[in-house]
Parts: sequence; structure tokens; C-alpha cells
Amino acid sequence: MQILFQADFDREADLSEIKERFWEDHPADAETRAFADDLVEGATARREEIDGLLRRISEHWSVSRMSPVDRNLIRSAIYELLYQETPSKVVINEAIEIAKRYGTEESGAFVNGILDRVARETHVG
Repeated sequence: MQILFQADFDREADLSEIKERFWEDHPADAETRAFADDLVEGATARREEIDGLLRRISEHWSVSRMSPVDRNLIRSAIYELLYQETPSKVVINEAIEIAKRYGTEESGAFVNGILDRVARETHVG
């Protein structure tokens, strides 16, 4: 989420440079890093598709009006829901916890509502 946030904030920056700086500041084991990089690269590559789904699902909210933390957390979670084999309950619960930690007081409920609807409407398990 932090890498996507930075890339969203600075659209001119190179994603590989953002990732490299992040991993220098936040070292992780190879498995964690590979999983996170896959989410970042997948969410970035499918951003238009994900944002289209997000616009449809999030009634009365434009993607640009969402807080940057919520928006990028939701983008990575939608990618994980649709293109990874992680159970939807796990994805949603982890996203809610991250939203509570890094977002606003309302972020947990907002992220939960959006991702629950994505899971139901796309029939992911």
C-alpha cells in the first residue's frame, strides 16, 4: 500500500525506483517482498480496470475523492481478490486492519464496505 501510495502521489516517478527506495528503508524476506511486489505491479498494470470497478462499486464516491490511503489500499486488495488465491475473508480483514492503522477513523468501515461488495459482485471466495 505504501508503494502504491507513493506512486499515486508522484505519478512521474519510476515505479521500480519507488520500490527500490521502499525496500531499502523497509527490508523484508524474499517471500514477503515478492508477494508485495506482485501486488504493486499487478494493481498498477490493471489500474484502469480496478478503478473502473471501484467507480461502479463505490456509489456517490469518485476515486479521486477517496483518501489516498484508502484508494491505494483498496486498489491492492481488489487486485488480490481478483487475481490471487488468497481467500476473500483474509484479504478483506487484512485490508481493514491496515486501513485502521494508516487511514482515518472511518477508513476501516469504508474499506470493508467497498471490498465486501467487490467480493460479492465478482463472486470471489
